[in-house]
Amino acid sequence: MSTLYPGAGSVPPTAGAASVQWHPRREAQLTFQALTYFVELPGVGVSMLNVFLKSHHGDHKRPEFLTYLLLHIRSKPSPYGDGNHTLFHSLHVNLIEAEGYYSERN
Repeated sequence: MSTLYPGAGSVPPTAGAASVQWHPRREAQLTFQALTYFVELPGVGVSMLNVFLKSHHGDHKRPEFLTYLLLHIRSKPSPYGDGNHTLFHSLHVNLIEAEGYYSERN
């Protein structure tokens, strides 16, 4: 070690460095404990209630399919599939041009 760092072994350690310790203050500990119990945990509970209520909200009706030519203007075909589908095409939500929803086509 002394060949890589000349004089590294000759430096004495500082006397006070080993005796310095970190002591958390009791007030800070109580503050963060109170924040945990009175802010964070009720916040998680409210978030869970929100998710539960939103999941039981019910299904929405689809809007009626109306053919508007300006909505189906394509200057070039989409590179995915047959050209009418995007990368994130959903059979339940997206329409087929001039045909409507998948479930209503038959």
